[in-house]
Amino acid sequence: MANKPRIALFIGIICISIFPVIVKLNLTPSLVSAFYRMAIAAVFVVPYAIFTKQIKLYDAKTMILIVLCGIFFGSDIAVWNYAIQGSSATQATLLTNLAPVWVGIGSYLFLSTKPTSNFWIGTVFAILGMVVLIGVEVFMDFSFDLPFAFGILSGILYACYILMSKKVLSTVGVIPFMTYSLLVSSVFLAIVNLIAGSPFTGWSTEGWVTLVIQGIICQLLAWLLISYSTQHMRATRVSLSLLSQALLAAILAWVFLDEQITVQMMIGGAIILLGIGITFIEKPLLGSKK
Repeated sequence: MANKPRIALFIGIICISIFPVIVKLNLTPSLVSAFYRMAIAAVFVVPYAIFTKQIKLYDAKTMILIVLCGIFFGSDIAVWNYAIQGSSATQATLLTNLAPVWVGIGSYLFLSTKPTSNFWIGTVFAILGMVVLIGVEVFMDFSFDLPFAFGILSGILYACYILMSKKVLSTVGVIPFMTYSLLVSSVFLAIVNLIAGSPFTGWSTEGWVTLVIQGIICQLLAWLLISYSTQHMRATRVSLSLLSQALLAAILAWVFLDEQITVQMMIGGAIILLGIGITFIEKPLLGSKK
């Protein structure tokens, strides 16, 4: 039983790691694909939730938190896409992956389960691994402009979603939580796309196939599994484990897109995994409580 959340998290990370590979195919605009990712997932989970009678109204505080989760998740995707369009995918990805730091700070301030010393040690290693994986030279090209700020904001929004979902999932089941949050995210992103003037149709058959894959695998399946893991694991541990998607995405890009994997990327990936592994060590690495 103790290993089920970890297995679910691992499979969920594999599912979301497919997303960057699909995005690189450039078959649909990034902002509207974010809407369809949420909407298609909602089309599948809502009927199931209604049929199994898992939809119900909770107290006002819980419903507000669920709505905020949907808005934060939708905002994270919209802001992250803007950061990519305004700078580079590399810079935006690196800044967004600062989320574990914000989750650690938020957990310390707002959750009863405080981050351990091993979490902070693991975070340092994992972020160092991200830097090595992406390349130190990226920092030479950083532009401290609006897209840079949006990259930071994306990580903060992502962290807020992880923290809030952890709190909500302590009293709400995974299916009703996903149902409500997906509906909110879909409506929110539909409004964003309407304001941006994004077209909702006109894609090739391959484009629609990628949208369905994003909705079913990258969103529905992935976040059902990750939400289950969040329900049973520390939010800090889940957020840091999600950094491994960068390594898995690189491997999938190598398999399906023939992108090269360098020795530098392998070293960076190994450091990321080391950092994540440290957070799963129960005994404090720096001293011990007497």
